[in-house]
Amino acid sequence: MGGMKFHLGLVITVIFAISVSVKGQLHDFSDGEFDVRQYLSTSSRYGAGKKAMNDNHQNPAAPPSGCTPILLNLVARHGTRAPTKKRIKELDQFSIRLEHLLKYADDTLTGETHGSQQIPSWLRGWQSPWDIKKTSGELTREGEEELYNLGTRLRERFPQIFDEDYHPDVYLISATQVPRASASAVAFGMGLFAGKGVLGEGQHRAFAVISDSRANDIHLRFHDTCQTYKEFKKKREPALKGLLFPVYAEVSASLVKRYNLNFTEDDVALLWFLCRQEAALLDKTDQACGLFTQTEVELLEWVDDLVLHYLKGYGESINFRMGVPLLQNIVQSMEQAILMKNAVEKARLRFAHAETIIPFTCLLGLFLSASDIERIQREQPLEPPPKPPQERRWRGSTVAPFAGNSMLVLYKCLVQGSSTGKVTAPEEPSNSFFVQILHNEKPVSIPACNGTYFCPFEEFKERVAGPHLRHTFESLCTVKVTHADCPLTCRISRFFQWLFLRKGYKLHPCEDKDEL
Repeated sequence: MGGMKFHLGLVITVIFAISVSVKGQLHDFSDGEFDVRQYLSTSSRYGAGKKAMNDNHQNPAAPPSGCTPILLNLVARHGTRAPTKKRIKELDQFSIRLEHLLKYADDTLTGETHGSQQIPSWLRGWQSPWDIKKTSGELTREGEEELYNLGTRLRERFPQIFDEDYHPDVYLISATQVPRASASAVAFGMGLFAGKGVLGEGQHRAFAVISDSRANDIHLRFHDTCQTYKEFKKKREPALKGLLFPVYAEVSASLVKRYNLNFTEDDVALLWFLCRQEAALLDKTDQACGLFTQTEVELLEWVDDLVLHYLKGYGESINFRMGVPLLQNIVQSMEQAILMKNAVEKARLRFAHAETIIPFTCLLGLFLSASDIERIQREQPLEPPPKPPQERRWRGSTVAPFAGNSMLVLYKCLVQGSSTGKVTAPEEPSNSFFVQILHNEKPVSIPACNGTYFCPFEEFKERVAGPHLRHTFESLCTVKVTHADCPLTCRISRFFQWLFLRKGYKLHPCEDKDEL
């Protein structure tokens, strides 16, 4: 009997210990089928974003027989980056906030209401792992590897494109003036041209990366140079916060009940941000992410995607129509490659931000149905992505993860002669050229081209690009202000802004924008 009591006591102790462990660290997403790293919206690492996309897309057919790639246009986001100074300051302040929450719980709650066993131990004494003196949104080592490996894979995948020695007229590489974007371009180029030079053991070679000034970059930083969009965003953001508040309130109520800590809606937003940073940058999924259930993670990701929809995606036509100069530049490069029999240029390689690639995918009409395509071409906003647990095509983790990219590959295809049966080049060259779109290196269907994977160039130009190219950047992005709307002081201020921007000066060189 004594032995039975001993064993029973041991079992109860073990069960209690397990219970404490489970309560103290509620969810560990490092194992199992649900991987939180695939649910971080635009904070997802490239590998996680690719996996999430591969899990939801079918494998398309190979390129048609007799087709050879002759031109590649790449638009890529920078690789994984550290938090900006603005967000690091918020995390530093949040560590103080956590101290107050824990002290209040210790001082005011007693006994069963305290629930100290429910409070994860990592919260006590937590400090941000990012030092504001050393970190400012720069590319991380993982980000460098993402772009370096991308360059290596593209060279292997398209040997017909990357078979020549580097020359800026053959391979034009451009980036925004933001350091993480230009660093991504360098990392990509090192992978692309590895072994083709004489520098060091890796036989690297030098190559050029060009940039427009921040004030005048309408191809890769249109989100910062389009005044109409900036005015729209300023007006939309307050209403958007009201739309998101109930979701944060719902999650905060669950956290308060679960941990007996008075987390507010703002606390939830910061904890979710911390979860995304820990999972993406540190591969930690059992601290901040572990505070949330799977259902809450999916809900918070959806909230992030809502913001993307309304401010960067299909929620308003100005969000993506302002990217017309980029689309026009790509179409023109294809036209030149078609018209010139011995074209020199083989690739245009661009490196920018989520604010670039998200609108660009919308211009291409990706992740949409045929009916949705008709709506955006009529400049009608689309409905927001449905709330979980409903399925949705448009997710930040697949549209624009770190190092996310869209590629347009122009193929030259030989056609079957009608009389002789021999393979010959057609009289009309445009009829033998096709466009393929790859997103995150995976071929995707083109809804505006009847859902095909290879769209005849003329159809691509008419159906995909044509409805957008009716507009110009100036007509879309020039803010029309009347004297009634803008008093004398306002007009003087706008005059000097116009004067400085015209000369290429930056008005706010020290501004720490929370840019994706």
